[in-house]
Amino acid sequence: MKKYILIAEEGERALIDKYLKLPQDEWEVVVTGVGAINVIRAAQTLPKDSTILNIGYAGSANFEIGSVVRVQDSRLNHPHCGYTEPFQPLDTLPPQYLKVAHIDSVCYSGSDFVLESDFHDCVFDMELAYIAAFGFAKTYAIKVVSDNLSLHTYHQVTNGVE
Repeated sequence: MKKYILIAEEGERALIDKYLKLPQDEWEVVVTGVGAINVIRAAQTLPKDSTILNIGYAGSANFEIGSVVRVQDSRLNHPHCGYTEPFQPLDTLPPQYLKVAHIDSVCYSGSDFVLESDFHDCVFDMELAYIAAFGFAKTYAIKVVSDNLSLHTYHQVTNGVE
């Protein structure tokens, strides 16, 4: 079974060494690009029996910047309309693979940067729900809070990740 670490941008590669304790020779890093279309193009060729670990930056309305979130399930972020869709439960990354304390929470994926939300105690990204929808054998996710729904802060914290 192949193991892949999916990151949206090359600048997020530094998060792997900073936050994870993994035998990296077992994992291949794939840079997907930001957003749904890029994720679909990058992930569609990966074998379905793969183990996937998505690590990247995410915003949060109330988690402190720098918090590490072990994502329990993924959902789409569509705050202006409601319709029934399944939550996508993720596999739980064993805590021994994390170098730091973490929060267990939910990740909402959207098609744009989230600048405001009534949702709290969660994170927002632009890739995870699309990755999880592929139905890989195992899917884990770790998100590092880069901002409190501020594009300006995101750019400051990520220092060069576009």
